[in-house]
Amino acid sequence: MSPTNDHGRLIAPAEVRFERLLPGPIETVWSFLVDSDKRGQWLASGPMELKEGGAVELRFQHRDLSPEKGTPPDRYREMDEKGHVGHERVLRIEPPRLLAISWGDSDVTFELVPEGRKVRLILTHRRLTDRASLVQTSGGWHTHLDILVERANGRTPPSFWAVFGGIEAEYERLYTKS
Repeated sequence: MSPTNDHGRLIAPAEVRFERLLPGPIETVWSFLVDSDKRGQWLASGPMELKEGGAVELRFQHRDLSPEKGTPPDRYREMDEKGHVGHERVLRIEPPRLLAISWGDSDVTFELVPEGRKVRLILTHRRLTDRASLVQTSGGWHTHLDILVERANGRTPPSFWAVFGGIEAEYERLYTKS
């Protein structure tokens, strides 16, 4: 798999949006968001209380998203070895169409829209504090969503780090034009 050209787009100065078309039904895509095991195949595993205000634990281990491990950039090496755990909250939930969670000082909304036998996933990340976090976050979501597309289609994705490769540089160039 090569990375998609489906780049996120700035929809406000501190807000980026991504869209991916996934195989349905909507309940299957929803499970990739809320089920720890399925979410752990493309993003991060961990328990999620499916109610507003519910606790969300995200256990990131990028090297485990594929049987191919890849080599992380130096600045991510320690995180890749040790993993990272985030503690967030459910901000809004309307199964199986909408999930919004905190993400540090920002927030992420996942919207699911049926389109025939497919489901459009619309991911919006809001309140990114500066250009560096906008670029890094965009590169991360782009990579995680490429892996989700592979998983949802029953394929084994390549290494997270192989996909992530130069994606941050692409976003740096893209956002310079904006």
